[in-house]
Amino acid sequence: MAAVGTMAAMGPLPTMGALPPLPTLGVPGVPELKPLTRYDAMRLGPGWSHSCHAMLYAPNPGMLFGRIPLRYAVLMQMRFDGLLGFPGGFVDRRYWSLEDGLNRVLGLGLGCVRLTEADYLCSHLTEGPHRVVAHFYARQLTLEELHTIEISAVHSRDHGMEVMGMVRVPLYTQKDRMGGLPNFLANSFVGTAKFQLLFALKILNMVPEEKLAEAVAATQRPKKGAIDHGGGAAGHHHHKAGNELARAGNELGERAEHPGMLHGGAEQHLVGLEGDAEALEQVGLGADEQGEGME
Repeated sequence: MAAVGTMAAMGPLPTMGALPPLPTLGVPGVPELKPLTRYDAMRLGPGWSHSCHAMLYAPNPGMLFGRIPLRYAVLMQMRFDGLLGFPGGFVDRRYWSLEDGLNRVLGLGLGCVRLTEADYLCSHLTEGPHRVVAHFYARQLTLEELHTIEISAVHSRDHGMEVMGMVRVPLYTQKDRMGGLPNFLANSFVGTAKFQLLFALKILNMVPEEKLAEAVAATQRPKKGAIDHGGGAAGHHHHKAGNELARAGNELGERAEHPGMLHGGAEQHLVGLEGDAEALEQVGLGADEQGEGME
């Protein structure tokens, strides 16, 4: 089932008459990219490069922990450089149409999906020293079809090489206002991928615009230095352990200069450090348990 967006499947535009404005993201904290129609993008000169990427998604009726609606399953991938992105890549317009070039790249990373012009969603000019126009496609599938693609991706040529694995985007926000989409958006994305994700979620009405703005704003707030109800104790034990390690190191250095000195004192310090390490581990476990309780 093809995605239906306000810019989908645009053909040649009329030369006369007023045209409706192109949609923008409009989310505070996210720099806007300049949108342009498919027709205008195809008229760009040879000095421009074209990248094509695709978002595959499916309605997901599942409930996380039995109470948090998952809404949709949206696929992205972890790249070889540790950045998140969408399947796709650059298309050489001298030899390929946008869709043929995109499908060629998708075949290397996914192996079992072909997109058409009907899946076209938008085009944007990118910022930076390189003249690149980023084309974005989106196709709605069934959850079963999406799962088949996830399995197929493991057996594709690029798996474990240029593609480290597929991931699903959490479209919910937990009660702590960071779990889910905000934490996901705090990751590092390649190029226009983060902008394209937010744009598609808004244009396809997958997440309300105000929820997108809240998720973006949450990633811009300073993070707490430690988890409440456990961070203070953890910090105290870290500080104490550091002091003890330094003291033990000094004493061992003195004993190395004076071999005749007894080693009992150093051994006692090391035993004490082991106890501090156990206490610190217990504090860490308690913090983890409290984090799970915030779902």
